Amino acid sequence: MIFNLQAPFEPRGDQIEAIKTLVQNFNTHKQQVLLGATGTGKTYTMANIIQTLGKKTLVLAPNKTLAGQLYAELKAFFPNNRVEYFISYYDYYQPEAYVVGKDLYIEKDASINDEIDELRHSATSSLLERDDVIVVASVSCIYGIGDPEDYQGSMLVLRKGDKIGRDGILNELVHMTYERNDIDFHRGTFRVRGDVIEIIPAYEHAHGIRVSLFGKEIDSIKRFDVLTGQTIDQMEMMTLFPASHFVTDKEKLQESIRRIKNELQDQILYFKERNLLLEAQRIEQRTKYDIEMMTEIGFCSGIENYARHLALREAGETPSTLIDFFGKDFLMIIDESHVTMPQIRGMYFGDRSRKTTLVDHGFRLPSALDNRPLQFEEFEHKVDKVVYLSATPGDYELEKKLPIVEQIIRPTYLLDPIVEVRKTMGQMDDLFFEIQERTKKNERVLVTTLTIRMSEDLTAYFKKMGLKVAYLHSEIKSLERIQILTDLRKGIYDVSVYSAC
Repeated sequence: MIFNLQAPFEPRGDQIEAIKTLVQNFNTHKQQVLLGATGTGKTYTMANIIQTLGKKTLVLAPNKTLAGQLYAELKAFFPNNRVEYFISYYDYYQPEAYVVGKDLYIEKDASINDEIDELRHSATSSLLERDDVIVVASVSCIYGIGDPEDYQGSMLVLRKGDKIGRDGILNELVHMTYERNDIDFHRGTFRVRGDVIEIIPAYEHAHGIRVSLFGKEIDSIKRFDVLTGQTIDQMEMMTLFPASHFVTDKEKLQESIRRIKNELQDQILYFKERNLLLEAQRIEQRTKYDIEMMTEIGFCSGIENYARHLALREAGETPSTLIDFFGKDFLMIIDESHVTMPQIRGMYFGDRSRKTTLVDHGFRLPSALDNRPLQFEEFEHKVDKVVYLSATPGDYELEKKLPIVEQIIRPTYLLDPIVEVRKTMGQMDDLFFEIQERTKKNERVLVTTLTIRMSEDLTAYFKKMGLKVAYLHSEIKSLERIQILTDLRKGIYDVSVYSAC
């Protein structure tokens, strides 16, 4: 088995039969539903399925908080395999838009989380290098990214003894969108000191690669600690993936630029024939600047809007997404499918509406419409083996008349707790008393509130009362959410105050 599941317990309750049935069903069905009640250990059941099937696995979650929780759990179950995390890398994102009524153009504004960008690159590079890979992703993974063939074709493979020369390596690094920076050395950059080239891969931050040359021959390849500079180990060979998912070879880039120029001329003519001279000027200035940047350095701001041309696809053709990095034979687990599937169905239309406005008013070429999430039918075409995971399967899953495997009995054999409705009078004192009772038993408490402000105020109040508490809401950064949930499990916090907003 290429996956090595490690857990201090064995399947119990309904888990035993559910695991057996799910595995057997894949002999005759590509898709099935695991109907599991809350607390029945569905994640552990899926971990057993992953180990038994031994296929690359994509776990799809409806939001970043749930994705972070699943990532932490699966990483604990598979410490010797590659468990990766792929979510939107924006801490803040204001998409490019145009408000027609106010004649207001809104420039794209975003704050990219460098750690999440590193994790995204780690996920794609792992999928191309290994078979024992599990990727936990949010639904943003159905947005278009660079072509997997271009990404893999642009990787740099260096072996000890290769005769490539210093300039040859530097040219390759620039083509792979790595930046030279001899002062601020960080992820996605390289520096040169005589015949020694040091690189920090896009999917790393703590370790770098040091390539030493003797003339044109590679004398040694070492992995080193970025902070101390000390050598960690010697390498006979290294594989380096590009610093951007949107990368292509020189010949393909030239053809892409030619296609962009042709489309630009057609669009300028389209606007002028309709006496839309302002729109014609807008699209000409913007696109010519982007073409010049791509010609000189192979990259430009907003290059994702030219993804169709860079991949040499035709108009309307399905874009490449994370799913394409898995190949044809893989397992997909869709968690909370009654929520996730409607999200996947609706993402295309919202994106299309905004970009159509930009195209109609000369801010983007029509090809920008193909930088998009998958349409629902395209998503269905890309999936292979699927398990829909939900306590309440939606209409989509039920209408497909798929095999439904039930997991109702908890492995702990605990029943659902009795729901109590209490008066609001004195609720803070009552809640404080209940929390103290739970902490005496080394148990944790989850408190939900209606608003973000309420969660923060309640957390501040509990801290004054001496409780170990942290709040959790949508404004908390993605990786911080994972840490808070981990600390809650470890007992660093007794209480988590969660906002529903």
